[in-house]
Amino acid sequence: MLAPQPVPRLELQAVCRRFGHAIAVDSVSMSVMPGEILAILGASGCGKTTLLRIIAGLEEAGSGSVHIDGRRVSGEGIDVPPESRGVGLMFQDYALFPHMTVLANVCFGLRGMPRPKARAVGLGRLREVGLDHRSNSYPHVLSGGEAQRVALARALAPGPRLLLLDEPFSNLDQETRDRVRTDTIELLRRTDTTAMVVTHDPSEALRIADRIVLMRAGRVVQIGTPEEIYRTPATPFAAAALGDVLALPGNLRGNAVDTPLGRIPIDCPTAARKVWVWLRPEAIRIGPSGSGTPARVLQSDFDGARRRLQLAVDGLEASLVLSVPAGDAAALGDRIGLTLDAAEPCLVTDAD
Repeated sequence: MLAPQPVPRLELQAVCRRFGHAIAVDSVSMSVMPGEILAILGASGCGKTTLLRIIAGLEEAGSGSVHIDGRRVSGEGIDVPPESRGVGLMFQDYALFPHMTVLANVCFGLRGMPRPKARAVGLGRLREVGLDHRSNSYPHVLSGGEAQRVALARALAPGPRLLLLDEPFSNLDQETRDRVRTDTIELLRRTDTTAMVVTHDPSEALRIADRIVLMRAGRVVQIGTPEEIYRTPATPFAAAALGDVLALPGNLRGNAVDTPLGRIPIDCPTAARKVWVWLRPEAIRIGPSGSGTPARVLQSDFDGARRRLQLAVDGLEASLVLSVPAGDAAALGDRIGLTLDAAEPCLVTDAD
């Protein structure tokens, strides 16, 4: 007998939202499993925040449905209020109340709980984020990182079934962002919290998420693990969204594509035609002159541990840009050889 499948913590079915003639969210369907951290990745205006607000009940969907733990909370005439959905929301600006102490801020969502118990829960959440010593402070004396952690403690205090975080690290400097992000994700995993994190930073999505939902113009482009989307993108847009990508012109013949850098085998033979091959820079190996396709170094820029090379290659109209370890770099004007690693995945699209 097969074991029963777990119920998704969150399930969206064809959710749409219009503002006048503009479509903010366009038929979005997805699910989030218990304990999963899902990143919603996309540029500003792609519908990420609107989607979070619909899930939280702060925005009404025009059509489609939202289910939390198998219970419909939106759609088909049902609209459960935000406070009854079991959803926590952490805003980009943290939205701490300036006239309340840190502890009072954290306990704000526990007003239906007896005061001694609420205080104990609030102090426990502050202890989890390392700020119980700040319980009597006010928000104006907190650093950016401290304010973020207070906002996280407040969002977690009611024990939400699902936590929604809207660009939670974007207001922090780089050093603080890295530290606070690591601590936040560690806390979410330690408490087995199901979370959706909105971000426009691909490196952040790759680092924190079990799965990524890539959005563009209100629609879902691709859903998958960070490695799946990075290594096997569904479209050129998806490839570019997750990191550097190179586009090589090619001629498809049988079960291989001939490119200016060499032949690339593909999974199944198709009719001959002109195509584009999209691949990651790590698929290209640099060697001495004569070891592969000839290339000449047009520019070599130092970037700490790596060096950015701009290369001229016969058959390519535009120069090829590669980031390589500083120790492997060639000097301006050098001749080198380029080879393709056929084991690296690529995306092939028609040239039309």
